[in-house]
Amino acid sequence: QVQLVESGGGLVQAGGSLRLSCVDSGRDFRTYQMGWFRQAPGKEREFVGSINWSGASTGYADSAKGRFTISRDNAKNTVYLQMNSLKPDDTAVYYCAATGVALITRNIDDYGYWGRGTQVTVSP
Repeated sequence: QVQLVESGGGLVQAGGSLRLSCVDSGRDFRTYQMGWFRQAPGKEREFVGSINWSGASTGYADSAKGRFTISRDNAKNTVYLQMNSLKPDDTAVYYCAATGVALITRNIDDYGYWGRGTQVTVSP
């Protein structure tokens, strides 16, 4: 069973950095492709980035390219999202998610397991 818990959110000034973590308490973490999504107030949840089971393959939304990096440590059952050069538009609740599909995907409907999210607020 996959149980995801995010941490690392907070308040940061524009231009700053945050590192989000997501820990899976289950036993099969290394078999899942992982993704990060975010949802701003009044908006739909959107894809941020994804990583395959080994960490060798990643994908990003255009808004995240060059600023965010997704990584994972299978020994720690943890996936990370390093966010640099943060902007006020990055303010949202950030969610990690897991999928059993064979390849990394940015399709929200492919993800069957979700954490509860962590709030990221970027001030001007």
